[in-house]
Amino acid sequence: MEHKEYAGFWIRFGATLIDTLILLIISVVPLSFIYGEALFIEDKYIHGFWDLLLGYILPIGGTIWLWIKYRGTPGKMATKLEIVDALTGNNMSKGQAIGRYFAYILSAIPLGLGFIWVGIDKRKQGWHDKLAGTVVVRNLHKEAVRFEP
Repeated sequence: MEHKEYAGFWIRFGATLIDTLILLIISVVPLSFIYGEALFIEDKYIHGFWDLLLGYILPIGGTIWLWIKYRGTPGKMATKLEIVDALTGNNMSKGQAIGRYFAYILSAIPLGLGFIWVGIDKRKQGWHDKLAGTVVVRNLHKEAVRFEP
């Protein structure tokens, strides 16, 4: 793939921070208005319909949809990263996207070692990438500078 390189740990971490901030704005802010202090104080996994929708279904469905449609989440798009099939470089399949999302759990469980693996692996794949058959690449194609005549 011309003008592309494997995306390393730190740029992917930055993309994750952007996505986390966006997700907090989209879900936690409205949920705090709906459920008030109970959202933070009560020891419940799900506080009700809106918590289920905005806290679980929207993030899962939205992330998978963005991966399939745009090759990445807003954080990845902002940092010029794309998630592609590891063999062909084409868009990942729906099955790969769903598998990749749930493979995040396996990457996170042993103290985040599956995510740290991105910094060790020669193709910069985390465990979730390896399990889903994907790779994250960084678009290095520079836009030419043009001035008005």
